[in-house]
Amino acid sequence: MSAGTTGEIVFTTNLTGYQEVFTDPSYLGQIVVMTAPMIGNYGVNPEDVESRSGKPHVSGVLVRELSRAHSNWRASGGLDDWLAENGIPIIEDLDTRKITRHIRSEGAMRAVIGLGAQPDDEARGKLDASPRMAGQDLASAVTIDHERTVGNSQASHHIVAYDFGMKENILRILQSMDCRVTVVPAQTSATRVRELNPDGLFLSNGPGDPSAVEYVLDPIRELAGSGLPTFGICLGHQLLALAFGAETEKLPYGHRGGNHPVLDLSTGRVLITSQNHGFAVRGTSKGVPGAKELEVTHLNLNDHTVEGLRHRDLPFFGVQYHPEASPGPHDARSHFAEFLQTLDSKQVSS
Repeated sequence: MSAGTTGEIVFTTNLTGYQEVFTDPSYLGQIVVMTAPMIGNYGVNPEDVESRSGKPHVSGVLVRELSRAHSNWRASGGLDDWLAENGIPIIEDLDTRKITRHIRSEGAMRAVIGLGAQPDDEARGKLDASPRMAGQDLASAVTIDHERTVGNSQASHHIVAYDFGMKENILRILQSMDCRVTVVPAQTSATRVRELNPDGLFLSNGPGDPSAVEYVLDPIRELAGSGLPTFGICLGHQLLALAFGAETEKLPYGHRGGNHPVLDLSTGRVLITSQNHGFAVRGTSKGVPGAKELEVTHLNLNDHTVEGLRHRDLPFFGVQYHPEASPGPHDARSHFAEFLQTLDSKQVSS
């Protein structure tokens, strides 16, 4: 076997939205198994991308059936050609149900993609040398190099957003809600954020182990702790929790897909959510160990992991799932309006 790409092998239950999945920076360093039986039937286009570069971030793709014929009025090309142009290997004609069951029983694990019937010493050596996801700071690998600003200069709100691997649809939504957003690198200091004079702070999604992104915890603690309205999604939610005393843990095989049920503890409403993460904040519906100031607001109904947190006194909250979707349902989109309401309340009280 000729060894090639390595990565952590995971699966996603999304039925559609493969281009959004492959371009999501949170999938950096991962080989993705698509549980939907056919992939590629509607092609690709330049609009359905979630990375700033427009390029895929996955290390590889495994599918049951790859459609080389696509039919969609928005399509500009085929999935197979697009992945090949970007150097992303894809393997087809696999029993993806069997692979998914194996990951569910044994957990997400390192894998290697290569040519040949059986792995040889070279492939095994490359696999053994590949890094584990635990302990990896991948946010620094996908964050922007320099600040950038999007949105109307006369917008009602100015948001500073830490980019840990931000999906572009987050920016689209904030702009549609009359926000100007200054996106800053992951290692930006609290002093620099204050110089930008934002109305609110946003902490983005991203890949890797949240406990390895230690350099941003002090700035988050300083900014959110000062009363600056703050909203975190996925990795941003985890970092917000860590900054205020919580701990995170690696899940056996993570949550990835567009059909994860989440319970809103305050209303009893169940949200069907889009998710993509391999780590979670330790805690239960009763609270978060080491962080008494944090209140658990949402729980995952599949495994009862923490899906949402709010500070009991300060104006900040975070959710583990993706209210911006892309792909996935829009049940949780109202969290963006909730964030802006927090900004409005802060301005009135000031």
